[in-house]
Amino acid sequence: KMSVPDYMQCAEDHQTLLVVVQPIGIVPEESFFRIYKRISAVSQVNVRDSQRVLYIRYRHHYPPENNEWGDFQTHRKVVGLITITDCSSAKDWPQTFEKFHLQKEMYGSTLYDSRLFVFGLQGEIAEQPRTDVAFYPSYDECETVEKRIEDFIESLFIVLESKRLDRATDKSGDKIPLLCVPFEKKDFVGLDTDSRHYKKRCQGRMRKHVGDLCLQAGMLQDSLVHYHMAVELLRSVNDFLWLGAALEGLCSASVIYHYPGGTGGKVGSRRAQGGSLSAEAGNRHRPGNDGISFLFCALTSNGINADTSAEIGRAKNCLSPEDIIDKYKEAISYYGKYKNAGVIELEACVKAVRVLAIQKRSMEASEFLQNAVYINLRQLSEEEKIQRYSILSELYERIGFHRKSAFFKRIAAMQCAAPSIPEPGWRACYKLLLETLPGYSLSLDPKDFSKGTHRGWAAVQMRLLHELVYASRRMGNPALCVRHLSFLLQTMLDFLSDQEKKDVTQSLESYTAKCPGTMEFITLPDGLKLPPVPFTKLPIVRSVKLLNLPTSLRPHKMKSLLGQNVSTKSPFIYSPIIAHSRGEERNKKIDFQWVQGDVCEVQLMVYNPMPFELRVENMGLLTTGVEFESLPAALSLPAESGLYPVTLVGVPQTTGQITVNGYHTSVFGVFSDCLLDNLPGVKTNGCTVEVIPALPRLQISTSLPRSAHTLQPSSGDEISTNVSVQLYNGETQQLIIKLENIGTEPLEKLEVTAKTVNTKEKLYGDFLSWKLEDTLSQFPLKPGKIATFSVNIKVKLDFSCQENLLQDLSDDGISVSGLPLSSPFRQVVKPRVETKPLNPQESSKVGDFSHVK
Repeated sequence: KMSVPDYMQCAEDHQTLLVVVQPIGIVPEESFFRIYKRISAVSQVNVRDSQRVLYIRYRHHYPPENNEWGDFQTHRKVVGLITITDCSSAKDWPQTFEKFHLQKEMYGSTLYDSRLFVFGLQGEIAEQPRTDVAFYPSYDECETVEKRIEDFIESLFIVLESKRLDRATDKSGDKIPLLCVPFEKKDFVGLDTDSRHYKKRCQGRMRKHVGDLCLQAGMLQDSLVHYHMAVELLRSVNDFLWLGAALEGLCSASVIYHYPGGTGGKVGSRRAQGGSLSAEAGNRHRPGNDGISFLFCALTSNGINADTSAEIGRAKNCLSPEDIIDKYKEAISYYGKYKNAGVIELEACVKAVRVLAIQKRSMEASEFLQNAVYINLRQLSEEEKIQRYSILSELYERIGFHRKSAFFKRIAAMQCAAPSIPEPGWRACYKLLLETLPGYSLSLDPKDFSKGTHRGWAAVQMRLLHELVYASRRMGNPALCVRHLSFLLQTMLDFLSDQEKKDVTQSLESYTAKCPGTMEFITLPDGLKLPPVPFTKLPIVRSVKLLNLPTSLRPHKMKSLLGQNVSTKSPFIYSPIIAHSRGEERNKKIDFQWVQGDVCEVQLMVYNPMPFELRVENMGLLTTGVEFESLPAALSLPAESGLYPVTLVGVPQTTGQITVNGYHTSVFGVFSDCLLDNLPGVKTNGCTVEVIPALPRLQISTSLPRSAHTLQPSSGDEISTNVSVQLYNGETQQLIIKLENIGTEPLEKLEVTAKTVNTKEKLYGDFLSWKLEDTLSQFPLKPGKIATFSVNIKVKLDFSCQENLLQDLSDDGISVSGLPLSSPFRQVVKPRVETKPLNPQESSKVGDFSHVK
């Protein structure tokens, strides 16, 4: 029973000669595979004086029991053996050569020829000319390896051609031997060898065998003829196992004809390497060369004429692409009748799938693969199971069944860590799990999930992410655990139940206690880089708004003493193009300014989606353009809080344009930098503001008591204080104003102006008067210093010929309104003149109310 399937088999392998390359004794693995790579590069050789091409299939390991099926399908037969050995001294040579002979005996019944490559031996032994042994001083000094292999392949061809001609020639009267597979031998003991049925069986099997030899010898059309004849003979005697083999041979030859590029998936792998057996190699004389021309002569005299064969083959014998699949199905059904032919059946399914993949017939290919899954082989080792599931995954990928491919690769990954394995391969498990991600529409880049539409089955994706976390833990890599758990929480939050949210966050906190989550890329051993996972959903931000400074800290544009004011208005330009992009909206400049050194505020409206209280530590602003000191805050958001205002503050240290790009947080031990560009649906009124140089700050206090009510509402650009004083007509009072520099910049200028507001009477003389000389002598006023100046308030009103004066005086009177300030300090008292018609009848009532508020 053949026990080890070759999952890499494809239809064109039927035309290859199998050569095994093995080490003898102790050979460094790196050195062996370096030579093996050079040997296996000589895989296609043009036969001299012919249109034919020989294809060689190299293996460095091949189970001897598979070799016993060489008569059934000749491409399974080891026809060449190349051994590689280290031998540094002459005394070791006899033992080395003996090992070479023992190795040959393992495949002795099928070998056409063999070679021994000896590295390291020099001297008399190495100088003796030998056909089967090549001596090289070292693994670096072996330029002729490829030429030796070409010679070796030529010798294989000579033997192959002689066997083909010998068996293809009809020798009347000679008994045709019955070819058997190993498990059949006991069944044919005692059979009547003279019966017609038996003879037909022998003829059919031999025809099929000759077809195999023709295919290997590069005679495609001849092989088609022989396979057709074999099918007819074997079908007539119901020899189903060999009939299946003849049908498969017919399929293989037809595939080679229709798809010269091959079905194995390697681009250009079947292109003939012209000149591999060069003219120079052909002209070098060696024993046996003279036999080649004889063989070619015998081909036309004893074999089938090449031209006739080609014509017949093209017209009749080559299967159409559709027929190829039908014959594969028939062959597989015959193999299925024999439990000992499980490997043959499995490999035939794989070959058919590779052909269907090229024909883009995915559904039919999946049927063959489904059949291959259920073929019962012997008890496979864990390593063989991993290989089987990996190849099934690869084949499903080739036919476009990505999720099915991911399913089998995931099984292979789990097999790497099976309980029966003494040392589970968690690294291999993790690597295979990563390869399943595309099949489940899963990427490890959180940006792919920020577009709002979720692809794939969330339940399966969460299961896979949990398996990645577990494999990472068993690999001893806590940083990977944190990254995968963070990704799970961020991208699958909408699909987690309340209990799952609690479980995941608890696991995350336990891992981050040992290894905090960062915003660094994690590079895996195979070069894959895992991007950071910012927690943009913990909490969810709905809007970002830059706040103006408090009224008392807002900068005001200074007007000169002469009243000049430079207009900042720009010319109006009409454009029908309106930009709607979020990026432009965020870069839009805001119409207020921030001041260097003053605390600035940004308000976020946030939402806690978790079913428990969310603690956000170290939350602050991310900015560009200006050196900025962010003052971090700590939040505690109630469970499913709804929109909740959060104010983040900071101090700009330099001047220029500052842009708020996002914010940073620390949640469950994971540090996140959340950029506004990556937040869908965030409303903002612009995130770029101008920071102007630090300005002086002035605090004003007066000697008069504050007024109980405001006489005039502030315009918003002014800071006003209202003081109250009650005077009689003609009375004078002094107002002391104290100016204190409470900022960090010196006060350089002081402007004072006065305006009268709300007068209904005529006012004589200077109602307000002051002298600034003493005060200005204290300027520039340094930080922390105080200056004072006095204002004289003198009331002198004309009350003659006024109507309703009593009522007017009771309502309004006259006020000193107060002190709107800008920086540098400026006092403005605004006038408002209203005149009412005079009524002489009321003038006599004035006498007792001759005072003014």
